[in-house]
Amino acid sequence: MEKQLVLSTLFAAMEKAGLSRASLARELGVSRETVSKWLKGRSFPRPDKLLKLALLTGLRLNDLVVRGSPESEPVIAFRKRGASKTTEKHIARAREMGLLLKPLTPYLPFDEFIRPTTLKKPTPDYAYVQRLVAQIRESLGVTSTAAIDYWHLIKRFMDTQTVLIPVLWGEQGHHENALHIFLLDSETTWIYLNFDVEVHDLKFWMAHELGHVLAPQLAGNDGEVFADAFAGALLFPEPLAREAYARIAQVRHKGHQVNRIKEIAETHLISPITVYYEANHYAKSQGLSPVDLGNGIFGAAKNLSKEYYSVSEAIFGSEEVRAKDYVAFGKELQSPFFDALAAYLRDTKKGPGYLQSVLDVPLVDAHELYAELVRGQKHKKP
Repeated sequence: MEKQLVLSTLFAAMEKAGLSRASLARELGVSRETVSKWLKGRSFPRPDKLLKLALLTGLRLNDLVVRGSPESEPVIAFRKRGASKTTEKHIARAREMGLLLKPLTPYLPFDEFIRPTTLKKPTPDYAYVQRLVAQIRESLGVTSTAAIDYWHLIKRFMDTQTVLIPVLWGEQGHHENALHIFLLDSETTWIYLNFDVEVHDLKFWMAHELGHVLAPQLAGNDGEVFADAFAGALLFPEPLAREAYARIAQVRHKGHQVNRIKEIAETHLISPITVYYEANHYAKSQGLSPVDLGNGIFGAAKNLSKEYYSVSEAIFGSEEVRAKDYVAFGKELQSPFFDALAAYLRDTKKGPGYLQSVLDVPLVDAHELYAELVRGQKHKKP
């Protein structure tokens, strides 16, 4: 089994101990280049250096090292904020979080013998995607012209045995709007969803992630293209796109077209960009001339977002979210994550450091969450 350093835990311990890369290299008797390779996940310390590293940082070896193998390495997909780029550091951190999720899988209430339904031959072809979303809407009890609510999407995630992990990344400046982790050995899907965003965007990112869940065999750009096509069509299928295109085409001035798209978007509580793209996808499928609004549509989407509270503000208010409310919200989403987390902490005696790493939150938040989870377990009957 390949061993890896738990980098987020190590970085936090270095900061707490006042250790820089240079001072760490000096204390361990190695070069700064060697330390740099460790901290980038490109190499692993020898046993004697690993032991000294643990002593210097005050970490137990079990908290400093995680075991994995190339065959069972987590499959990662990001939904990024705006034009933010995904760096090697982001990917390394996400894979590390995936490895830390693995011990939770025995605590999930899923049937270990039955694999959730996935698509046979997924493709972003317009006709295929439209048939697919029509079937999914029917299974959810939503007509072809009704608005999809994010609770509809949560139900579908539950049907696919996806573990939703709500996070509030916005104020911390993290670039992810959603982080998708698929663990090959247990065939479990974990999705970190940023709820510190406006509902129009949240619904698209959730639908996008559902596309990944339904088509796990599509990776890289193919997976992203399919997930985007699926999300847009699910939220605004062909009957709505046909009507929207007709309404937009009735006016010629671009400003009026933008306003009309914004009106339609508000009716269905989705982004104007989704309405714009799906109307043009319909037009292309019918050999019609697409609507060209340039960058104007993006400004309209930004202005619409300013008119709404973020989902977290709507749920929790403007005050700081407390651990008790955070855990309760997770359970309201029908996610088994917090129950699994609490049971794992009880059985292994893991501390707040584990929560800090697996949720990528400040240590002070991890301590509060740990106290809430442990306290909740104490009040449960065995």
